[in-house]
This record gives sequence, C-alpha cells and structure tokens, in this order.
Amino acid sequence: MTGIITKLALAGALAFSPAALAQDYDIVLNNGRVIDPETGLDAIRHVGIRGDEIATISETPLEGARTIDATGRIVAPGFIDLHGHGQNTPSGRMQALDGVTTTLELESGVLPVAEFYESAAEEGRPINYGAAASWAHARIAAVMDVEPDADTYWFFRYIGDPRWQTELADNERLSTILRHINTGLEEGGLGIGILLGYAPGVSRSEYHAVNALAAARDVPTFTHARFLSAIEPQSSYEGFQEMVAVAASTGAHMHISHLNSISLSDIDRIAEMIEGAQANGVNITVEAYPYGAGATGIGAAMFRGENWRERMGGIEYSDFTVQGVPLDEERFNELQENAPGTGIVVHFLNPDERPEHQAYLDRSILFPGGAIASDGGPWAVGSDRLTGDIWPIPEDAHSHPRSAGTYGRFLRIYARERGVIDWPEAVAKASFYPARILSDAVPQMRRKGRLQAGMDADIVVFDPETVADRATFERPAQASVGFEYVIVNGTVLVDGGELDTSVLPGRPVRGTVASGAE
Repeated sequence: MTGIITKLALAGALAFSPAALAQDYDIVLNNGRVIDPETGLDAIRHVGIRGDEIATISETPLEGARTIDATGRIVAPGFIDLHGHGQNTPSGRMQALDGVTTTLELESGVLPVAEFYESAAEEGRPINYGAAASWAHARIAAVMDVEPDADTYWFFRYIGDPRWQTELADNERLSTILRHINTGLEEGGLGIGILLGYAPGVSRSEYHAVNALAAARDVPTFTHARFLSAIEPQSSYEGFQEMVAVAASTGAHMHISHLNSISLSDIDRIAEMIEGAQANGVNITVEAYPYGAGATGIGAAMFRGENWRERMGGIEYSDFTVQGVPLDEERFNELQENAPGTGIVVHFLNPDERPEHQAYLDRSILFPGGAIASDGGPWAVGSDRLTGDIWPIPEDAHSHPRSAGTYGRFLRIYARERGVIDWPEAVAKASFYPARILSDAVPQMRRKGRLQAGMDADIVVFDPETVADRATFERPAQASVGFEYVIVNGTVLVDGGELDTSVLPGRPVRGTVASGAE
C-alpha cells in the first residue's frame, strides 16, 4: 500500500513539475521587448501561447513545445489593416510578410456578404479577413437592375458609367438600396462601406439615410469622401464638412478612409476640423497610408469633369502610371474612354523631393488615434489577377507598393529613421487603434490588437533595426524584411522570415448584427 501511495505522490509531483508544465504552452516567445498598447506595457517579457490564445505574459522565461528566442526583437500584437482590397490568398501572404494578421475590406465593402465569407472559407486564407456591406454595390444593383457580385472589384465594371453615379434615388429606389445593405449587415458585414467619391452626384439625403441606417444598427460607416479638390466649391474640405455634419446629425460612427489622399494640400484645415468635431463628441475616426500616391481605376469620376486636373492641384497626365509606365494625354483619354476599369497609380504628392508634401503626409499619418491602413489591392500579371494558392508572387506582378510594404515603410521611416514617433505609439497605430475603432461593433476585435493573457494569439515579432519595406513603384512585388515571426490564431505563418505556405490559419471576422454578440 505504501508503495502505491508513493507512486501516486510521485506522479502528482511530476504532473506539476516545470518539465510537465512546459508542454502546457504550444509556443513560447522568450526575451522579447513586449509592447501592449492598451495597458502601456513596454518591457522584456516572455509570452506563452496555448492553442489560439495568449495564455500568459511572464516576467520569467517560459518553456513550451516550441520556444522562440526573441532577444533584441519587438513582440507586438499582429497588425490590423482596415483597408485591404486584396482579399485573396496571394495578397494575404504578401501582407503577412509585412506584419499583418488581419485584413478587412471596409471602404468599398462587398455584396452579397454571405457569398464573400463562404468563398473565403472554402478557399482558406493565410490571415484573418472580413468585409463591410457595400453601398456602391447596392446602388449599382438598384440603378442598373443587376445582381451584385461578391468580388471586391465588381464595381469597376461600372466605374465609367455615370448612371449609377448621378441618378437620384426616389423613395422606392432608396428603399432597395437600404434593403441590400441591411441584408449585408445581417450576413456579417462589419459596417457599411461608402465609395461616395466614385458617385459624387448622388443626393446628400441618400448619404444621410445610409448613415442613419448604420446608426440604427450600431455599426460604423467607412467613407471615401465625396470630392477630391483643392478648389471651392466642391472641394475636399467641403467633402469632409459633409461627413462631420452627417456623423453629428445621425450619431453614426464615421470612419474616414485614407485621410492623406483625399485631403491633398488642405490637410491642416481638414485635420483641425476633424479634431474640433471629436472634441465636441462627434464619433469620427481616421486612417492613412505612408505614400504620396494612390491607386484606382482610370475611369473614376474624380478624374472627369471641368478643370479636374487644376482641382487636384495642377496634376499632370504623366503623374498617372499604368504598370509603372507614365501616361500622356492621348493614352489617358484612350483608356478612360475604352477601358475605364484600367488600374492606375496616381502620384498626388512627392514627399521625397518636396518638404511641404512630406509635412502634408505627416499630418495625416500622425493624426492622434489614427490608424495605419494600406488601401492595398490584389496582384496581377498583365490583365490577369492572381488568385488561388500562388506563391511566390511573380517578380513582374504589379500593384501599388502599399500592397506589400505599408507597415514596413511606416515603421522604417517614422519610428527608426526619423524618430518622430516612438515604438509603442507606432505599434498602437498598426494594431490597437484599428482594433479599438471596430471594438464597439465587432466583438471579435476586442480580443485583437492587444498583447495580454486571454487575447487572440495574433502576434508579430520584428527587428526594429532592420524592419523595412522593399516594394517600389517600379518593382512593387518585393516583400518587406525584418518581420521574423508572424503568428495567426496560434499558428506560425511566417517562420524566421520565411512564409509557410502549408498553413492557412486565417479566420473570418464578422459584425455584431450577424453574430448576435454584444
């Protein structure tokens, strides 16, 4: 009997021994500089991961089934991109190498939302994904009498058609638009994406009604401002005034997409207006990306109409490029007439050569509480978009370099080289601030953007001395460097700087309306 008792006691001791407890963690990150923006933690700590969750943040080293030494590295919450149009596997893989663990299609959105989630789940995704319900898709469907397609870029088929961009909606048509959007929210949409700048002729009352719907359903709207112009009337400033007024009158959470590219040279006055509205209780949030060039379709309404080049600050045709090749007036007009969906990159600021342009960009990037968001898109070779299980992305593939290097560029320029922002604030802008922007409407986001016990194990480990973008406008298909480990839902996706193509750990992120959670 004594022998049995002794054996049981020994077994119990072993069960609670350090060697046994070591296996309680699937992954351990030891000795890293752990930054949690929500609590203000910035210290050498040791992170234990169990399953898909952060199990502990320890002041003493841990042991686990796999142990990673993060000495000299920053261990941070995975980056959250609120503005990712590249909703497919190759785009997600490239973003993972830029530190991104969640990418969301919010500014444009999609319809049908259920189809978007079903297709992504069937194919699998390397990083977490989600989408808003699309006002543009709903409007095109109502005006053009067509069924929307869940492809993010479906609206490009109609980008040069003025009917959906200008025809006013009577009560019946407005009801149809709102019904489409509401269905998208019921199916999991994270809010309402409003591409107002692509249909600037629609009524103010329709925009107000869409935001009123958002307020009634307790979801945000994500707006591309109505105007892109430095000249009154119908200026960018006027477009931002409209957003402030609608947010104040409806009570909707108004998220402003790409503050940098819509404000042009008027960013100081626009930023002051937004800060004033926030100080008076208006629920407005913003995002920006660290480039002086945008990308869209050449047939967009903002590139048409009287004096449009002067309204954009005297932009030249050569400031537009297609697959890296500058355009002239003849080629520009030809594409706009015959191929309005052609993707272009438009250089509206030149921060590398003009200090005042860098100051404009800084005002957007450093906006207090503002998120960094890529506005990145899919990759293509020629006219063929890359989809499916593709890796590596071919060297001759084209996209805006922000599709590969947004976060590496932001960290390199703003935190390391110029030192205008410290590492904790830089991490917050890439992770916690975007999570916080969505937390009221999207319960899942309350577990992301934070490095604490009980949070989702979406984590990035990067070297602050080497983290950098490599993507250029001439050669955009170059992954960032310095992101050594990227963990998505407890699965190592980037391992020692190399992408693991055998795993697809991304999961859907859905809104409150569909989940029923609060």
